[in-house]
Amino acid sequence: MTSIVPLRDFVVRFTGLFERDLPVDAVQKEGAVLLRELVAHDNWLPEPFAQPNPERYTQYLLHCDPLERFSVVSFVWGPGQKTPLHDHRVWGLIGMLRGREAETQFVREPNGRFEPRETTVLTPGEVAILTPEVNDYHQVANALADQASISIHVYGANIGAVSRATYDPESGREKKFISGYSSSEIPNLWDRSRAAEAA
Repeated sequence: MTSIVPLRDFVVRFTGLFERDLPVDAVQKEGAVLLRELVAHDNWLPEPFAQPNPERYTQYLLHCDPLERFSVVSFVWGPGQKTPLHDHRVWGLIGMLRGREAETQFVREPNGRFEPRETTVLTPGEVAILTPEVNDYHQVANALADQASISIHVYGANIGAVSRATYDPESGREKKFISGYSSSEIPNLWDRSRAAEAA
């Protein structure tokens, strides 16, 4: 049975990191621990935010901090789907909930071209960290050819409103984009009435 409680608890605890005035690297480090706990169990993501689109990967907003200090999204990958090479321009955490995700890091050479580096595969329960100007250029793909994969991402901004870019690896040509979100609704984290009635 799906219960939204783990996501609500995660949001509350992650918000608490900002109340402590931690530096960004500490928010990422402690936030990665919280995200690892969240994705250790696959029983909380509401079904509408786990649906693949047959044409392209989807990015569903699960929560955005009212001050836009962070956002939480579910990325749902259909079989074989992948992103173009892109950046984020804000810090990020990626937690694997279901399936497998292959991430290829790229390095920008002095001539502007991008060279692929290592490819890593995230499996359920694992978390990766993204930091601008450290490992911010990557391409991500569903590592499974026959089923959907789902990852939970946390970004240091309202990621759907951040101006970012995709890149042509050969020429280095940049194309700006703002991702937005794949749905116009978010989960209702704050309705505690059912739990109160059950008690």
